Amino acid sequence: MLSLKDIKKDYVVGDSTVSALKGVSIDFRENEFVSILSPSGCGKTTLLNIIGGLDRYTSGDLNINGKSTKDFKDCDWDSYRNHSIGFVFQSYNLIPHQTVLSNVELALTLSGVSKSERRERAVKALEQVGLGDQLHKKPNQMSGGQMQRVAIARALVNEPDILLADEPTGALDTETSVQIMELLKSISKDKLIIMVTHNPELAMKYSSRIIKLLDGKVIDDSDPLDKNVVEPIKKPEKEPTKADKKAAKKERKKLKTSMSFLTALSLSRNNLMTKKARTLLTSFAGSIGIIGIALILSISNGVQLYIDQVQSDTLSSYPLQITKTTASIGEIMNTMAKNHEDSANHDKDKVYSQNAMGEMINTLMEETKVNNLEKFKKYLDDNSDLKDLTSDVQYTYATTLNVFTESDSGVMQVNPSTLLEDMGYMSSTQMEAMSMSGSMGGMMGMGTDVWSEMIDNEELIDKQYDVIAGRLPEKYNEVVLVVDKNNEINDYVLYSLGLLDPSSLNGIVRRAMAGEDISVDSEQHVYTYDELLDLKFKVVPTPDFYKKKDGVWEDMTGDESYMKKAVANGTEISVVGILRPDEDASSASISGAIGYRHDLMTYLIDEVDNSEIVKEQIANPDIDVFTGLKFKTDENAADTDSSSETVSDSTADTESKADETADSSDTDKKAGLVAGDSSMEIPEGMTEEQYKALMEQSGASDTGELADMGMNAMGSMDMSAIQGGDMSSLTETQKKYIASLSDEQLELMKQMLKEQSDTNADQLANSGKYSTSNYDNNMKTLGYSVVEDPDSINIYPVDFASKEKIIDIIDDYNDSVGEEDKIEYTDYVGLMMSSITSIINAIGYVLIAFVAISLVVSSIMIGIITYISVLERTKEIGILRSIGASKRDISRVFNAETVIVGFVAGALGIIISYLLTIPINMIIAHLTDVPIRASIPVSAAVVLIAISVCLTLIAGLFPSRVAAKKDPVIALRTE
Repeated sequence: MLSLKDIKKDYVVGDSTVSALKGVSIDFRENEFVSILSPSGCGKTTLLNIIGGLDRYTSGDLNINGKSTKDFKDCDWDSYRNHSIGFVFQSYNLIPHQTVLSNVELALTLSGVSKSERRERAVKALEQVGLGDQLHKKPNQMSGGQMQRVAIARALVNEPDILLADEPTGALDTETSVQIMELLKSISKDKLIIMVTHNPELAMKYSSRIIKLLDGKVIDDSDPLDKNVVEPIKKPEKEPTKADKKAAKKERKKLKTSMSFLTALSLSRNNLMTKKARTLLTSFAGSIGIIGIALILSISNGVQLYIDQVQSDTLSSYPLQITKTTASIGEIMNTMAKNHEDSANHDKDKVYSQNAMGEMINTLMEETKVNNLEKFKKYLDDNSDLKDLTSDVQYTYATTLNVFTESDSGVMQVNPSTLLEDMGYMSSTQMEAMSMSGSMGGMMGMGTDVWSEMIDNEELIDKQYDVIAGRLPEKYNEVVLVVDKNNEINDYVLYSLGLLDPSSLNGIVRRAMAGEDISVDSEQHVYTYDELLDLKFKVVPTPDFYKKKDGVWEDMTGDESYMKKAVANGTEISVVGILRPDEDASSASISGAIGYRHDLMTYLIDEVDNSEIVKEQIANPDIDVFTGLKFKTDENAADTDSSSETVSDSTADTESKADETADSSDTDKKAGLVAGDSSMEIPEGMTEEQYKALMEQSGASDTGELADMGMNAMGSMDMSAIQGGDMSSLTETQKKYIASLSDEQLELMKQMLKEQSDTNADQLANSGKYSTSNYDNNMKTLGYSVVEDPDSINIYPVDFASKEKIIDIIDDYNDSVGEEDKIEYTDYVGLMMSSITSIINAIGYVLIAFVAISLVVSSIMIGIITYISVLERTKEIGILRSIGASKRDISRVFNAETVIVGFVAGALGIIISYLLTIPINMIIAHLTDVPIRASIPVSAAVVLIAISVCLTLIAGLFPSRVAAKKDPVIALRTE
């Protein structure tokens, strides 16, 4: 069964070699009690370690069941120790932090035995040695004899073929020694027991065979295997086949030992629990870096959440806007500045005029573009990525939302608001101009209407507003009233909605400018929530303003009784909720005081499209439904030539009127365009330096004043004087303005005036024959819209990063279409602080880098402490190796320990950080009004714990490798 053939063992000590065994040859029976006797230092323990596979022989051969071990690998020796050998040591060598039962189970764990079977076999082994009632005690709670019995049970539990006992009674009293020897003798009936001892009396009494060693040689064997036995002649072994090798390999793999990571965790956890104070202090030291990073992340997360909210709020107010007719204000101002810089090449000995107005008008004409929104809307609707990038995509239409209120005194128009016009603050032309530039006016807070469409994102509205009364609208005919953060409503809104009498303000601006004494209601009015929730309005489609008479449709807005009836028949709109901006919201998505749903506009479009007058106009596209006259087309244009000639003589008489018309029309048009420009502070695309230079060169304080300079010069100008070249009738200011124009600009102005004069003459010639309007104008007047073809598109990005991706989507669209279908858009927040997030992240990364140094230092410290643990658990390493644990298993034990320490350090750091965020938030709230709330994201907490585990695991790799390489023989001698 077990045979030693000429075993030699040499140790190199410095420059000399010491021979511990000098050619030992012994054959053992399958079941006998063999005692090896020798003085100290004669090689008996070395021989026992070689037989047990703990030590390697220098030469010779150890045969197990007729198989040589010369080619054994580490895994083969591990399997041999685990399945064939059981060790009983003089000092018991139990793992102190494990229970009796766990100590015995450990060998079975390495064998891969199931938990239930493992428990059953361990209990049986302990009962066999008389310790069935001591299962859950720790070794330090037992006597020496009991601990040796546990060691014997551990040696027997895996049912080994050989039991090796190294001085099993050396640390026991006489009575206990006898008990242990009796136990071993009974076991020897079924197994081979090899005992090393100094006590010849015990050996003589209990052993069946005594082998004596001296100076590494066998000097006596009381019962050698070949004494009276004639060994059979063995047949020569045949060369193993491929199938034999495969079967042998499969068997070795089956017998391979392996410790699960859970077992390693259990061992390390029990060990750490015996040193709780040190483990906690070590974990706390390791958690310092985690705490620092977690706090930085919590503050950074709070700032980021605030920035995200600001971005969301801001971008809900200032979307990417695409209108049918658009012009890039930044490009206009940049071109003007560049043109001036290029022309400023004169000497500085005099003062020269600057052609600001002419350049502005020319550039505006060049930069104005018509967008194909119908095609672009289809592209957006088909884009699946847009939903995740936007809070909403809002389509607006040219259909006018006509809102009225009813009272005993009549009906009052609420929207579009005419309050400023009634006050005399703005003319109808200026009101129209502001309407043309409504998007810019809304951006600068200069909108005149108090009704605005709500963003179709209830989650965002919930974040931005508190519902202080009622609820959010759920139907198309429900709206909400928006108050400010102080529960106040601007009196402009109160007048516009009819809550205050707007007639008291009629003409007040003109009267004030005329020097009249005026008074304005300055009393603070108070309204209950119920009063405001009782407000009702009526929406009237524009076609309802017209009545058919004598075959044509007549505008009835001047007929008070008709309007009362039209309003009475209108769609009733109810205020169902009152909203107040959330204190933490930096911006709000509802620009007006009344917010309505998008489906109110779609309902209104449907009403307009199905009206009788619109259907009639669509059915008769050549006839003006308002006059019954035909629209002028290219086909009937030739009919007007002769008529034009008959009135050529009267052209001179009408030229002045035409000039006045052109003057009014052109000036109003330019006024509208300039009014749109004047709402800019620093135009998009223009630097602050360029803007200041432009203002200084013009002598204006802002773009509004710059616009007024040109308008004042052109307002009362006699245009016929320009056409005729007679400047005598012009004022000095007008003459200077004309002189400031270049020849090209002056020629352009004359050409525009001539075209307008010809148009007016043509209209006079065809008076009563053809309609002066056209089909498109009529449809626009009636508020006709097609849902698929919006008037403008407002895209609300989720954040700045999403905005950039949306711009990429628009760019991709522009790359895929022809020049005529390319989209121009207005990015109101393009120059805002889009880099804030990058800056905050950069600062956070720098701080984390600094704190990470402490984390690395902590990890190194944990590695050092793990190394100390390796030194402390050296004997445990030897015990584990003796029962079959591999080097990898030993590494796994200490890796498990670092994982536990790392996890505890990470978890402790996160818990402390969570607790510290409470005073941090209190300090932030005390020092600033910015609603920043430090909080650690759950994902970040998990990642930080994982980082802590990984770093400590890495730090423990070196100590665990050191542990794995320890010589088990030396490890077992360590105290």
